[in-house]
Amino acid sequence: MAKTRTNRRTLDSYTVKSINKTVRAGDCVLMRASESSKPSYVARVEKIESDNRGGNVRVHVRWYYRPEESIGGRRQFHGSKELFMSDHRDIQSADTIEGKCTVHTFKSYTKLDAVGNEDFFCRFDYNSSTGAFNPDRVAVYCKCEMPYNPDDLMVQCEGCSDWFHPTCIDMTPEEAKSLDHFFCQNCSSEDQKKLLNSHATSRHSDIKVESKRRRR
Repeated sequence: MAKTRTNRRTLDSYTVKSINKTVRAGDCVLMRASESSKPSYVARVEKIESDNRGGNVRVHVRWYYRPEESIGGRRQFHGSKELFMSDHRDIQSADTIEGKCTVHTFKSYTKLDAVGNEDFFCRFDYNSSTGAFNPDRVAVYCKCEMPYNPDDLMVQCEGCSDWFHPTCIDMTPEEAKSLDHFFCQNCSSEDQKKLLNSHATSRHSDIKVESKRRRR
């Protein structure tokens, strides 16, 4: 006898009892990894469905990849909380959801006062078949010409407005944090040295220094 196909119905939300959290389509969630030694997978919920009796709840998800899960692997400019929005979709049991999280845009992430365990950011879409990224190019900074890693301390030149890693300009992080003004080698001149001298009596600084973000 042929098996009767069970009809599925779409749910507006579902409360995961093990964590007492309500999940809706559009939420970002942490999902149980296949191995206990691995960090939780991160996904965006696209649809929630159950059988006609409200049981066997499943979530349609679109996976975020960590840099080390991509074909090219993790690179120096990838942040510790960076994720890629992949084209990999899947259907998983709702019971594998371990928590909710927030995947920020790159811009909003860099403005956070503090980064919690459930905070991530995404600036690339990722094709899991070809390893291609969109966008395929981003702005680069410093003498090393690397994209911005929000985990790294950088100091801004008051002349050209470019950002530099202290180590790339023979400076310690402590020295960078104590600067009143900074001009890179290309922008250094007698006029700018005079500007530095004119502010020598004041410790109030307009220099922009971005520090590694605090963790909750």
